[in-house]
Amino acid sequence: SRRHKLYREELNLTSPVLPLRPEASWLQFHLGITRDGLYPRSSPAVTRLLRDMQDFPTISADYSQDEKALLGACDCSQIVKPSGVHLKLVLRFQDFGKAMFKPMRQKREEETPEDFFYFVDFQRHNAEIAAFHLDRILDFRRVPPTVGRLINVTKEILEVTKNEILQSVFFVSPASNVCFFAKCPYMCKTEYAVCGNPHLLEGSLSAFLPSLNLAPRLSIPNPWIRSYSFDGKEEWEVNPLYCNTVREMYPYSNGNRLLNIVDMAIFDFLTGNMDRHHYEMFTKFGDDGFLLHLDNARGFGRHSHDETSILAPLSQCCIIKRTTFLRLQLLAEPEYRLSDVMRESLLQDRLAPVLTEPHLLALDRRLQLILKAVRKCIDTYGEAKVVANETTQPEAPPSDRVKLTT
Repeated sequence: SRRHKLYREELNLTSPVLPLRPEASWLQFHLGITRDGLYPRSSPAVTRLLRDMQDFPTISADYSQDEKALLGACDCSQIVKPSGVHLKLVLRFQDFGKAMFKPMRQKREEETPEDFFYFVDFQRHNAEIAAFHLDRILDFRRVPPTVGRLINVTKEILEVTKNEILQSVFFVSPASNVCFFAKCPYMCKTEYAVCGNPHLLEGSLSAFLPSLNLAPRLSIPNPWIRSYSFDGKEEWEVNPLYCNTVREMYPYSNGNRLLNIVDMAIFDFLTGNMDRHHYEMFTKFGDDGFLLHLDNARGFGRHSHDETSILAPLSQCCIIKRTTFLRLQLLAEPEYRLSDVMRESLLQDRLAPVLTEPHLLALDRRLQLILKAVRKCIDTYGEAKVVANETTQPEAPPSDRVKLTT
């Protein structure tokens, strides 16, 4: 405590108030967001942003806003999903930079136990990193820039935080490693802590989007949301004609929203992420804006299992964007094999290897399953009714349409 107090006093005396530089990478990233994606295909600003998140020293650390909102409302004795570890922190850098830090909770070679439900799965820092690279390779550009970094939890979190609650959850383990845990609402006990070695801890850093005041966003339930109970089923899980119902509902009845849902399902199937209960959109771009692919830490959990139910929007609606279809076909070619492109891309990250080889090979296998599902749809309905241009979706075959009753 004495060391921390002296450090804060010194920091207050020696830290000048710096103006925002127009060339700051965070600002340039925010200014580069368009209705086509979070960044252009070739973006020097994103390249600099990734480098800055890896190199810039932290100037403050704090809990995220959603954790703060629940802090105090949680009864630590009533934690019902102890394996759903969801410890994350907001780290701030110079030039008003801000990133979400998710620490390493699971080793790369460990698979999620097959008896785990998706809503109690681990949060994996390397999944966040890999998701950004995969999203960029698929040319979606809907995942915020994300990098891996070794964080000194003492110097870069404990000694720069003003949050007394966060200060209070740091301790030194019997192995002399510096550890910390979430006070509430997630993990309230030291056995759920994350520890440095002795101070250094792997984690992912995801760049923050513009504030909601500057760029409002909507959070919308996924039409193919899963049941978050042990025995419940959603309609789409029992009704093979569920997509006909979705097609009749605004905003899925026209425009490209449903096509974007299919894109998101393809992305989640490749990563194995079953936890896509909501999606977000910038309100500025209207109903046809792109969907943000946020919170991907529950992907890449099991390389030995392909959860085909994630593809329900594709297999039930039998539609796909032409650009997405062409990109998937390209990544299935031997000279552009998805696993090879991902392996090369992930080597750019300082925590490489980010994914184990079985996870990379699983991407090729799952890509073939996606293409097989598309071919089945084309064989059934014809390419004109399945493969869509960007802003228009094919009409559902008349024989498969159902009427809604009020």
